[in-house]
Amino acid sequence: MIRINQLSKKYNDKYVVKNASTLFPLGKVTSIIGPNGAGKSTLLSMASRLTDSDNGSVFIAGKNLSEWDSQALAKKLSVLSQSNNINMRFTVKELVAFGRFPHSQGRLNDDDQDIIERAMSHLGIQTIQDKYIDQLSGGQRQMAFIAMVVAQNTDYIFLDEPLNNLDIKHSVDIMSTLRSLAEKQNKAIVIVIHDINFASAYSDHIVAMKKGEVIINGDVEKVIDEDVLENIYELPFTVQQINGNRVALYYR
Repeated sequence: MIRINQLSKKYNDKYVVKNASTLFPLGKVTSIIGPNGAGKSTLLSMASRLTDSDNGSVFIAGKNLSEWDSQALAKKLSVLSQSNNINMRFTVKELVAFGRFPHSQGRLNDDDQDIIERAMSHLGIQTIQDKYIDQLSGGQRQMAFIAMVVAQNTDYIFLDEPLNNLDIKHSVDIMSTLRSLAEKQNKAIVIVIHDINFASAYSDHIVAMKKGEVIINGDVEKVIDEDVLENIYELPFTVQQINGNRVALYYR
């Protein structure tokens, strides 16, 4: 598991994240929710060492993040940020193959090729593997980038707003795939996500943030609660149970 203890980050003397503590357990999907500016992406970035923290600590598999060698960390933790633009022209398969770099250093063997094929199969993009990235729709492109992260074959996968600009079908396909990876391969999937109901339907664990602080974290029933959501988003909420899922209705 990943344990975050009292993480803080300031910019110009203003806290972006303040004394945040939570867990990202293996075999579970964890969603980080909250309004814009809540510090969700910054928390994920500090937990992956892409951004330095001012205070606090992160432990991955019981080892302090600061003690991890970069190459060893890349075999343990993979990250897909919001800005995943690539200027060079690659096919889908070539892009997915980049996920194997921490393991192969560019010299792909048969095992690497098998993992690449499985990653594309997980995301359902085998039929477009020879297409160039710039020929894809937004949904197909995001599927390809997520397949690259899956091909890295790490225990921990961080995805920063992977559903941005996707239609409902691609969003459901991605969340279903991530749910399957967590359950069947015992991976810790951590997602920054705006859609509360996707978080509710596909997560085991939810971290709710507001103004840089973790307000509450726990299982879906604990967090997808009318009083909790109203406090976080400053809107009226009604939560209903539909087909076994807690569905949040919001309005003003």
